Amino acid sequence: MPTWDADLYLRFGNERTQPAIDLLARVALDRPARIIDLGCGPGNSTALLRQRWPGAAIAGFDNSPEMIAAATRDHPDGDWQLGDIASWTAAEPYDLVFSNATLQWLPDHATLYPRLFAQVAPGGAFAVQIPVFHTTALQRVLLALADEPAWRERLRPATRALVAESPGFYYDALVERASHIDLWETEYQHVLADADATVEWISGTRLRPYLEALGNEDERQQFLARLRAGVAEIYRPQRDGRVIFPFRRLFLVAYR
Repeated sequence: MPTWDADLYLRFGNERTQPAIDLLARVALDRPARIIDLGCGPGNSTALLRQRWPGAAIAGFDNSPEMIAAATRDHPDGDWQLGDIASWTAAEPYDLVFSNATLQWLPDHATLYPRLFAQVAPGGAFAVQIPVFHTTALQRVLLALADEPAWRERLRPATRALVAESPGFYYDALVERASHIDLWETEYQHVLADADATVEWISGTRLRPYLEALGNEDERQQFLARLRAGVAEIYRPQRDGRVIFPFRRLFLVAYR
């Protein structure tokens, strides 16, 4: 898992929070008493949970000390826990296990999703959103650049860092355990300042393992310059100079 810059992550805070709003809107629970936000980051999604269910005991859980520090700074009255989702189990089942844009960083979803669903109390829900980054034109440019001889060996692990399976895969993983599963995809049309802003967007998330695998700052800047040039050919400006960045996300709410 790469290190994280909370301030960079929140530079597109509205766009990153909107999928959490959309996921939360589809969770059909009345008064869940215990909620955990897995991969809470700087606490923006956890704040939404607290707004909807102010009487619930809500914890934010993340493996990044930088993100937990930012959440504690911005939401000092929250319950913030540092740990690894890959080995996490609940001491007591939760009425809602919520995860926004986190589980794509973990492998073996065929095992991971049923294990996390098992942490849900009867009558509760498991709600997840993950980006489907491999459908973007930006991903195609990034993979082509990473496959060049100068970077290929070092960047191969980074090209495999994200996991996003098909909706049917997740349905099959949970259907024998769940009473009902709600699945959908949304492609957001993000309006950004220019083509360079698409690279800035992924600099706080998808690009982190690439940049950390490169040897020095000069090499990182060379890689970024090549990436910016490539995406500028694809994301052409609109009449006002801004660009539209299509970005698809997969949503799942499974009920016990």
